[in-house]
Amino acid sequence: MPSLIVKNDFVYPSQLGGLKFKSTTDAGIVLTYIIQSSWAQNKTTSILAFDIAQFFPSLNHHLLTLSLSKAGLDPKVISFFENFLVKRKTNYMWNEFSSPTYEVNVGVGQGSALSPILSALYLSPLLYILEKRLKILNIPVSLISFVDDSLFISQNKSIDVSNSQLFCSYNVLSGLLDKFGLNIEQSKTKSFHFNRSHGMFNPSSLDISPLGGPILYPKNSWKYLRFIFDRKLTFHQHINFYSNKAISTVKYMKFLGNSTLGINPIQRHLLYRYCILPIALYRFQL
Repeated sequence: MPSLIVKNDFVYPSQLGGLKFKSTTDAGIVLTYIIQSSWAQNKTTSILAFDIAQFFPSLNHHLLTLSLSKAGLDPKVISFFENFLVKRKTNYMWNEFSSPTYEVNVGVGQGSALSPILSALYLSPLLYILEKRLKILNIPVSLISFVDDSLFISQNKSIDVSNSQLFCSYNVLSGLLDKFGLNIEQSKTKSFHFNRSHGMFNPSSLDISPLGGPILYPKNSWKYLRFIFDRKLTFHQHINFYSNKAISTVKYMKFLGNSTLGINPIQRHLLYRYCILPIALYRFQL
């Protein structure tokens, strides 16, 4: 199914989550490349990161099946999802108590293997509409989406200009999400600026309180998809965090046994390769 959808160009190009062979590494590498490209033009890259509240439980089933139809899937596949999702019923049980059965017209299982691709298909029409509206309004921002964690990216020599563009984009997005039955989780909205200037760097805050959000004060570091970014892309904090985490994990390995009792050297070697190294080298490609 993912290959057919990609072939039909239905999925929005900047959707980097929910598709085969797409991971957080793709999102991190794309963002790093965008930042480096802006620096080559002596511009600052400004980020507005937002998260969709209760994303997987909020997907409207009727709208989802319409998206599947627009994606060009076989009618039998669409019929399957209509039977599987639309007019679903559930009830809750606690000890001897059982609630009445009622319909659940929204949501997909967050742990389901199909949820990532279904969520990408659900968001794709929204992102295309968003891109079209921003072009009409002449707001030059780009977008990266990883499932429900997304970024608006603005590149200018003036941070104030970038903040203005990010505010307008956020306003357009809020209206669109409401029509799709979704909402932004305001407490997780963050802003960050990537700049190579030396000395003091105090970017202005971004006030999105008129849109129901907080006043965003950029900090010295920013965490996205478990990457820890700083404004100069040195990744010092990222390396320190994961190095310390790996060292702590190694120290706890001794509780699994000693040289005469517990796991043998081959098992220790496998444990180190499959549990310690992935932590120490988390997304080193960046």
